[in-house]
Amino acid sequence: MDIVIDLQPVTDFLNLPIDQLLLTSLYYVGWIPLAATFIWGVIQVWLRYIRLAYGASENTVLLAIDIPRGNAQTPKAVENIFSYLAGAHSTHDLYEKWWLGMWQLYFSFEIVSIEGYIQFLIWTPEKYRYLVDAAIYSQYPDAEITEVNDYTEGFPVHFPDDQYDIFGGEFKLVEDSVYPIKTYKYFEHLMGEPETQYKDPMATLMDLMSSLKRGEQLWYQILVIPISSDWSMAGDEEVKRIIGEKSGKKNWIDNIADWLINLMGQFSEMIYQLWGDIEEKKKEEKEAQFRMMNLKPRQKKQVEEIQEKVGKLGFGVKIRYVYVARKEAINKNKVTYGLVGYMKQFNFNDLNSYKPDIGDRGTVTKVKYDRLFGQLRVNYRKTKVMLAYKYRSDVRGRAPHILNTEELASIWHFPAEASVKAPLIQKAPGRKAEPPSSLPVIKENVAKELAGGGRLISEGIFNLAGGASLRGPETKVKHEPPGNLPVV
Repeated sequence: MDIVIDLQPVTDFLNLPIDQLLLTSLYYVGWIPLAATFIWGVIQVWLRYIRLAYGASENTVLLAIDIPRGNAQTPKAVENIFSYLAGAHSTHDLYEKWWLGMWQLYFSFEIVSIEGYIQFLIWTPEKYRYLVDAAIYSQYPDAEITEVNDYTEGFPVHFPDDQYDIFGGEFKLVEDSVYPIKTYKYFEHLMGEPETQYKDPMATLMDLMSSLKRGEQLWYQILVIPISSDWSMAGDEEVKRIIGEKSGKKNWIDNIADWLINLMGQFSEMIYQLWGDIEEKKKEEKEAQFRMMNLKPRQKKQVEEIQEKVGKLGFGVKIRYVYVARKEAINKNKVTYGLVGYMKQFNFNDLNSYKPDIGDRGTVTKVKYDRLFGQLRVNYRKTKVMLAYKYRSDVRGRAPHILNTEELASIWHFPAEASVKAPLIQKAPGRKAEPPSSLPVIKENVAKELAGGGRLISEGIFNLAGGASLRGPETKVKHEPPGNLPVV
């Protein structure tokens, strides 16, 4: 049985004048991409609407974390905190995602300096409040956790402004997220006294923040988004690429090619009649032995470090900073160069490194423009940066990159007091001890002490625009008082 294919209609179509050819193509198939684009746009608008509604329904709290004086713990304790917070990761089915608008909630780990006074903060959904409490107390039993006012309130979000000016932006990784940055273990050495053998990289940031003058503030924010462990597969693929091993990952082009090959096999007789005898040839791949022995030292280091990174829990991460100051007190050069220098401590030239995001997507405020409407663009970007920081947005700016728990603990942790001497870091009054058994008990004084809040904080330190304070009279200690509270 002979198969005859009539190509005359195709030939006639191609021989049409160019204008008729385009109109005919648009009539039969041209509406398909337009319809697909319209449907995609409707879906995105719907998703944005329901996700905003879901986000507005979730209450959030801002917690001030004060660790005891004399802290000697390394960032390993904070790494354990991040590992515990990975329990907040959740998955959603189609109904929850496409109808209820549910998405993965996240945390914001922040450090703020207000006129040189430094405070460590954690912004969290209220449903995760006690998860955060448990994570902190498990590593720092004598820490104090207090719910406080949002320090960003009272500042302008649209620029230019008569009183304030800002500079800010995001940091991004130079290489792919599977390549690690330098972590805290590289800041340890064996010289000197035991308590000084760890050179805390946080010392430079604390020194910068404590140097701010009246009218200056510096805000440092790290969004921490729980994710699944699927990201580690990208590290495996990168290792295969480095050592020259064939990747098992297939994209949509590979899948289509496999489908076509299978189809050709099923209709081999038809293919033979149409195209003639096709001789199937199998290419035998001979893997090179001892690949690791043939790698260069840099490649060996990359393979080892990538495998070590993907072996730990990972989070989606966005790093922002905002420097806001009164116009008569602003000093952008000191803060910008100092913060970039702090982040460069974690750079590996042969692995990964951080740099300010100065791309065309407007995630960094540029001071000068030599193009038309340059100052308008500067003010527009200042507004975008301020809004992104204020609302702790995970969608504004660059897409999140991935850090594991060790990397996160390196760039955000409570400083070791032996290495960091910044005098204005807020700390808990000190370690609490059990009262002696012979101490008289007066219940009335205990009630008055508990009613007072039990927190020694100066009300005048956190003065914000408009007269609001970070720790105002409405501030409440949300956790139960410790059981070893001294009894008088």
